[in-house]
Amino acid sequence: MSKKEALMRLLRPKTIAVIGGDSAAEVIRQCRKAGFDGEILAVNPRRPQLEGIPCAASVADLPSVPDASFVAAPPGATLDIIRDLAARGAPGAVCFAAGFAETGSLGAGLQQQLREAAGDMAIIGPNCHGYLNYLDGVALWPDQYGGRRCEQGVALISQSGNIAINLTMQQRGLDYSYVISVGNNSALGMHDYIETLLEDPRVTAIGLHVEGLDNIAEFSKAALLALQKRVPIVALKAGRSSRGAEITMSHTGSLAGSDKLYSALFARLGIARCDTVSQFLETMKFLSQVGPLPAATIGSMSCSGGDASIVADNAEALGLETPAFKKELAVKLKDLLGPNVSVANPLDYHLYIWGNLDKMSACFSDVLRNEYACSMLVLDYPPGDDNDDMNWQTAEHALLAAVSATGQRAVVVSSLPETMSAAVRKRLKAAGIAPMQGIEDCLYAIRAAAMVGAAQRDAENIDVVMSAQPAAGDGVMLNEWDSKELLARAGVAVPKGKTCGAGDIVAAAGEIGYPVVLKAVSSELAHKSEAGAVAIGLNNEDDLKAAAERMAVDFDRFLVEEMVGPAVAELIVGVSGDPTFGLTLLLGTGGTLVELLDDTVSLLLPVRRDTLRGAIASLKAGALIDAYRGGPAGDIEAALDAIEAIAGFAISNSDRLYEMDVNPLIVLAHGAVAADAFIRLAEPDARA
Repeated sequence: MSKKEALMRLLRPKTIAVIGGDSAAEVIRQCRKAGFDGEILAVNPRRPQLEGIPCAASVADLPSVPDASFVAAPPGATLDIIRDLAARGAPGAVCFAAGFAETGSLGAGLQQQLREAAGDMAIIGPNCHGYLNYLDGVALWPDQYGGRRCEQGVALISQSGNIAINLTMQQRGLDYSYVISVGNNSALGMHDYIETLLEDPRVTAIGLHVEGLDNIAEFSKAALLALQKRVPIVALKAGRSSRGAEITMSHTGSLAGSDKLYSALFARLGIARCDTVSQFLETMKFLSQVGPLPAATIGSMSCSGGDASIVADNAEALGLETPAFKKELAVKLKDLLGPNVSVANPLDYHLYIWGNLDKMSACFSDVLRNEYACSMLVLDYPPGDDNDDMNWQTAEHALLAAVSATGQRAVVVSSLPETMSAAVRKRLKAAGIAPMQGIEDCLYAIRAAAMVGAAQRDAENIDVVMSAQPAAGDGVMLNEWDSKELLARAGVAVPKGKTCGAGDIVAAAGEIGYPVVLKAVSSELAHKSEAGAVAIGLNNEDDLKAAAERMAVDFDRFLVEEMVGPAVAELIVGVSGDPTFGLTLLLGTGGTLVELLDDTVSLLLPVRRDTLRGAIASLKAGALIDAYRGGPAGDIEAALDAIEAIAGFAISNSDRLYEMDVNPLIVLAHGAVAADAFIRLAEPDARA
């Protein structure tokens, strides 16, 4: 039995065994509450029954092999129970107990024993709450939870049991197909869950609460499979702040911190990343009920200028477009709404047509006929059952009529989450309209849906992320000259130069031609400016001798180079090895102020040229290259050629490369030159 088959049997069981005491009894109660109609077996050597079900004394005494087992026993006993289940050929189990790898080295040893005991079994946990299957009425879950049975919905996979519980309690009109608390992931990775859930056509989207991933290459394969199957993935990643990163135990470099790398991973794979729980819920809901979008364009309708301005402000901040109405449709809207209404997108249609079904239907239809990717009607409902919401229902009916007449997408959104009741959400969902709660979160979800749609359309061109291959040892830092020689062989343009002792500096400059740059050569010099080990713009022999005299106090080997310029822009191009992500590429506005500016983009290798182009455009240096304020334009194609060559060198040497840094890569009007560089390799002989 494959791992996927074992996990699917565990998640969709016909027979369940609960093993333990009070927590096992709670699982029986929750399964009955969920409507599970299969067989439930119980194991407890000290109790005659659990919730009316006779207890077998051991796993060996069970009358049949369960598809799914819930094991609620101390860690040592859990190991024995899993061995017994594996011996009987059970496909999988939930291990509820804590006390494994999360506790330290002793617990990690127990977790390794658990993996060995399980063999080919699918194990959820340990240190987890289990799972809920809302589609088939299964609740291997020893606690209260929210939600109800449904025919399709979002599959939520959470690395936090309590977050999973909280998310089941949402009041957002979001249907879950599965909720899985994965705990310590002893035997299964996030990719295993994704690949298995993609086999169930009732899963409309996948939501991930992520603290950390341990197999980026396999995760990226699963995410690409989701793109190909048109199942959107939404992620809530913990550890954005320094304190959050400490708590989730994920640390990387100062510029390309782990959070940037996760953002790069999610962007590459078309995964919609969310920063708040509210964004997470609304984005999952939108992608599940509306789906990915063909563009990032919206139309907005409200009877308030205040709502319209909030929509406009947030849409602009998120990079969403609010195109003007087509001329002929704007004329129709003006005739309908009258001279006192300013016809613009977002539209404030005022109260003149409020409660008039025909006029509201005509208005909404004309807005939708502009063929935006999605239109939104802002409605905040009166509270309670005692208030008359007839006019609000009229607005709903008008929107439904407009959707029917035009075939366009539209949602209803309340400006405040709490001003849309459960009854309203149910009514809208039944009519095929997503009930979105919160303008800002709705717009965030729309942007995410546009991003996912673009990724799905481009799925065949997205590369799997490289496996992490950290080199052993500390490696050897090459000096600038040796680093540049390696880069030159890889196709990167470097300045004409020569290394020499102090006595040959003037002769070297004569061969190269003034103006020149003088640098000290040392593998211990990563930052020459701070060490006084570089002098630029030396126009004659006197300037050169003076600079050499200053440096000769501390250094005895020098590099004389031609002065490259004039620079249109300076970039930093860095590659570093990360234990989780493998080789990662950092692009940024370069020069001596690179850390201060912190204007960088992190990417994962391999990387496509159009991705590099977009990354440069997002930088301050990108504006300079694009002829900022009438200045000269930089040679973007030459810059891209150089970056691709640097990335190619890194990939070709992935088994021995620790890090490399080109700063600056000087972008000229014609060409791009690596003015400074260092490389750290695992092999002592860098030129071998």
